[in-house]
Amino acid sequence: MRTALFGATSLLGMTVGAFAFVARPMFSSMTHPAAPNAVVDAPRVGAGQETAVFAGGCFWGMQLVFEHVKGVTGVTAGYAGGEKNTATYEQVETGQTGHAESVRITFDTSVVTYKQLLQVFFTVHDPTELNRQGPDTGTQYRSSIFYLTPEQKQIAESYIAQLDKEKTFDAPIVTQVVPLPKGFFPAEKYHQEYAIHHPDQPYIVINDLPKVSTLRQQLPALYRDNLHP
Repeated sequence: MRTALFGATSLLGMTVGAFAFVARPMFSSMTHPAAPNAVVDAPRVGAGQETAVFAGGCFWGMQLVFEHVKGVTGVTAGYAGGEKNTATYEQVETGQTGHAESVRITFDTSVVTYKQLLQVFFTVHDPTELNRQGPDTGTQYRSSIFYLTPEQKQIAESYIAQLDKEKTFDAPIVTQVVPLPKGFFPAEKYHQEYAIHHPDQPYIVINDLPKVSTLRQQLPALYRDNLHP
């Protein structure tokens, strides 16, 4: 079970909003048969397309945010950091698998850059919280950038160094910059675009919709109302 606590964050400084607690719905294989996580490698991408993998707490909200970013052509909720045979929701929620709830993003590099995606990432979650986001606790909620190329690693590390130098946040950034060791494993079907299919669910209203509002208000040049194609 997750309880929800939303505090809006800003690249202009940490701004704490009104707090509210809401339990995240509980899932089990008794009510939702686990979908096979067969797709491990990066999706097929065309010329000018690239893939990024980020972890920043509950993947429902992160997926919803990146659905609204210009140039993003696909977003998949899933698990990264652990083994294929433990990439199921019930196992990951134990916090013992090495996985983090993550999103895999494909994007058109002629429209949006990897650094701009990082800007979105650091705008909509708190990178100073270690192994948690708000009251969602455990290593499965850690802040992590899983780089796929040496260039992504360099860009991510340089950007974090810039944020630290500018003292963007009141506390040190704890976001990990690590390779994607075992691949990315898509989450079960019922998790995909959960926030879009359940916009009135209290957890979504309290935690995830405000992240989209933050994107729209703070990075309007990157925001779009319509979701990715």
